[in-house]
Amino acid sequence: MSDLKKSLIRAAFEALYFSGAHMMLSPLCRGVGAVLMLHHVRPPRFVRFQPNQMLEIVPGFLEAIITMLRDAGVDLVSLDEMHRRLTEGDFRRRFACITLDDGYRDNRDWAFPIFKRQEVPFCIYVPSSFPDRLGQLWWLTLEQAIANARNLVFTFGDETHRLPCGSVAEKREAFAQVYWGLRGLPSNEQIVGVVADIGARHGVDSAALCDEYCMTWSEISDLAKDPLVTIGAHTVNHVILAKSSDTSAKSEMRMGRAVLQAALGRSPQHFSYPFGDASAAGQREFEIAQEVGYKTAVTTRPGVLFPEHAAHLTALPRLSINGEFQQQRYVQVLMSGTGTGIWNGFRRLNVA
Repeated sequence: MSDLKKSLIRAAFEALYFSGAHMMLSPLCRGVGAVLMLHHVRPPRFVRFQPNQMLEIVPGFLEAIITMLRDAGVDLVSLDEMHRRLTEGDFRRRFACITLDDGYRDNRDWAFPIFKRQEVPFCIYVPSSFPDRLGQLWWLTLEQAIANARNLVFTFGDETHRLPCGSVAEKREAFAQVYWGLRGLPSNEQIVGVVADIGARHGVDSAALCDEYCMTWSEISDLAKDPLVTIGAHTVNHVILAKSSDTSAKSEMRMGRAVLQAALGRSPQHFSYPFGDASAAGQREFEIAQEVGYKTAVTTRPGVLFPEHAAHLTALPRLSINGEFQQQRYVQVLMSGTGTGIWNGFRRLNVA
């Protein structure tokens, strides 16, 4: 995210909050509940180059969010309970679900003790290749390669490219350029191939990153025994499903579920689309998730839940708890539905 975009988002949050507009519009925009999206929960890293900082919040902020939501009279519920309320039309009390993507070890070390102490149910969506130690966390490989390099060298198609990375500003620019270039490639295999070349050239061991940051099957199994914990599916290889063929997309969504069932003894009922924006998951993916038999599936499309989402349970929006915007007042704006309502043109549904 560019500095300009971050400044504009921050200004919008501040304007909605301090003008009181989020409170005035809330009765129209807040819906019946929300699904919150997190990734990492861990202490801050005091390094200047953190292009994936949006994916991490500090433990104290998580605890503050839980307290704030409860003080506002919001029920913190499991995905199963969310599903029940949506399908039965039980909207007597507003609710929120907390979800974490990817199965990072800090979820166990830092987030779980908070959830346990506060008695808050939560879900972790796990791509099965990560605990298998076969996963490609390519966004972390790219970050580490650029952090290591003074000049990033990589092959894109038939051409070798070189990007300066001597300063923090150059590193940020290189990350944004390569990341979005990768996201624009037509296949997941091409993305993995380019990042494998980058890792090899710049001394980054992708397997070691997976081992360092992601939980093992044993660690996931131990967590799954707690009644507060729901383990959801997140494909096998954390692929951008929209770049996959019909057969491959179905296989990713079915096999990710089957591997989790084999490892944990319980079939996941809930799913999260990797990356999850409109370019990564759309109508085809929503239909496959329903065909595979998931009770719910969540995107990263921004929004709160309305009664109408009961007819679109495999296309649910989420509110991103962004590590670059760790202010309680911003979460209040998000929960009011006004920020995402404006973003969505005040449409209740964004499921196409």
